[in-house]
Amino acid sequence: MKRILITGATSGIGEALAVHAANHGHTVIACGRNAEKLTELANIANISTLRFDASDEQATIEALSDIEFDIAVINAGTCEYVDAKSIEPAMFRRVFEINVFGAVNVASALLTKAQRGSKLVFVDSLARLLPFTRSQAYGGSKAALHYIAKSLEVDLATRGIDVQTISPGFVKTPLTDKNDFKMPMAISSKRAAQYMLDGILSDRSAIYFPKRFSAFIRFLNFLPAFVQRKMCIGMRSSAKRAAKHD
Repeated sequence: MKRILITGATSGIGEALAVHAANHGHTVIACGRNAEKLTELANIANISTLRFDASDEQATIEALSDIEFDIAVINAGTCEYVDAKSIEPAMFRRVFEINVFGAVNVASALLTKAQRGSKLVFVDSLARLLPFTRSQAYGGSKAALHYIAKSLEVDLATRGIDVQTISPGFVKTPLTDKNDFKMPMAISSKRAAQYMLDGILSDRSAIYFPKRFSAFIRFLNFLPAFVQRKMCIGMRSSAKRAAKHD
């Protein structure tokens, strides 16, 4: 059984993973900002909680100063969509602040105490693989996070610290409930948690799910750039037509 720390554990796939891992006998440290949700999680066997904002560097350092862990799932994130007619730099900063700098804050705090055999798991997204419409902030932040993780994987190898990335497709969560477009092959957060825990406990350095959708997106990622561009423009046009129809 592992000691698993999970950020972003008060909603969506983070919450589902915390409950799933605890139900399988692992010791879970659920981290997040929602005090009410943390209280609920603390009533579940095998779960303890920490309340802090990962985007606050000092608060993150203080909260994680005495934490011992085997696996840290750096999952806290957010999503906002871009209107290319009126790009808002402040919105990009909000998204990058939690998706990138929040992850870096957590990794920095944990690496001071990580032991040989520890594992850091970064949750990015399949959105990083293609130039999807309106996804400049979200996809860009997840692409940056993926690169940071893979570079850390190289530099931490000599310390015996494993680094793993998880790239989910569409998952039904309170965050994606705000989406105003169809989400192909979307799965439940409970199913996502099953994929995640199985992957985290494996030796694979990269986890993708759901299987069929991730295989399709990864295939498209290998196509020439002009083909990707044409397909994504087509997806954008289809989404706009669907929105008008609705």
